[in-house]
Amino acid sequence: MPTFDIVVIRGDGIGVEVIEEGIKVLNAVARRHDIAFKFSEMPWGSDHYFKNGRMMPADAIATLRPFHAIYLGAVGHPKLQDHVTLNGLLLPIRRAFDQYVCERPSVLYPGVTSPLRDKKPYDIDMVVIRENTEGEYANVGGFQYLDFPQEIGVQTAVFTRHGCERVITYAFELARKRRKKLHVTSVTKSNAQGYGMVVWDRAFQAVAARYPDIKTRSLLVDAACMEFVRRPEMFDVVVGSNLFGDILTDLGAIITGSIGLAASGNIDPERRFPSMFEPTHGSAPDIAGKGIANPLAAILSGGMMLRHLGEGKAADAVEKASLAVVAEGKTLTPDLGGKARTSQVGDAVVAALG
Repeated sequence: MPTFDIVVIRGDGIGVEVIEEGIKVLNAVARRHDIAFKFSEMPWGSDHYFKNGRMMPADAIATLRPFHAIYLGAVGHPKLQDHVTLNGLLLPIRRAFDQYVCERPSVLYPGVTSPLRDKKPYDIDMVVIRENTEGEYANVGGFQYLDFPQEIGVQTAVFTRHGCERVITYAFELARKRRKKLHVTSVTKSNAQGYGMVVWDRAFQAVAARYPDIKTRSLLVDAACMEFVRRPEMFDVVVGSNLFGDILTDLGAIITGSIGLAASGNIDPERRFPSMFEPTHGSAPDIAGKGIANPLAAILSGGMMLRHLGEGKAADAVEKASLAVVAEGKTLTPDLGGKARTSQVGDAVVAALG
């Protein structure tokens, strides 16, 4: 029986609640598929920051390194600026473990109503691959004349040919594995950002030449946002920079019914280091503690983690059970038009596992 050592960082807000349901489902599917999990909890996040002045300990990366994967709830607190939480936990983990792929599917599932008129189940079925370690989030720059009226902030985006080519290659390989539209769309803004994003464009052209079976398209980010709303069915695999991937996946979550269904994985495809799986919805402090947060994004992220760990059948079971709950429509949280509690949704997914 394979045993997987998983570090759990519940984090802040609804992260605490939704990860509880994710663990419930993972334990249930493990019993049915002859696998085991050993969960180790790390109490890191905003509370840790208020007590210690940092989101996680100085030796956090060394602590995380031996684990098979990281299961994260959410980070963020109304009393902390977002750059504190982002640079205090998420980005250090992504960079230290070279999780250069952020994979975020956006699918309109049966039982969910899109805000887009006349879209039927699976009319929207795409995956956004976001470059996850450089680009606009490289955090290169600095301040001059800090706190003076003439204060200057310089922010530099970093695009390397190596970094662009490897994430774009992942996108092409994923399009082959999906075998749906066999299409990859690149999203940039190289008409306005004529250096870094031109490196991206050149990398995309070079990689595309190695995949003659895959159709391609290059869109500027403003056009891509428009087409996500106007013709989302045209997309299969979308690959973009750190910033553009972040923005597009929030839009993708909303047009497929709820950000409460938006799963994601921060992945080291070479499996040299632990990858990290998390829902994309954030800590949602406005509903934290109310027991109404949708746990399905966390549960589906757990399914992505299973697939990354090589447990494809268990991953399929988690996804199938989650979608059965959504399609039935009886046990849904308020974001999907229901009245169920967070724990009730988790229980329903476990029951659907059979």
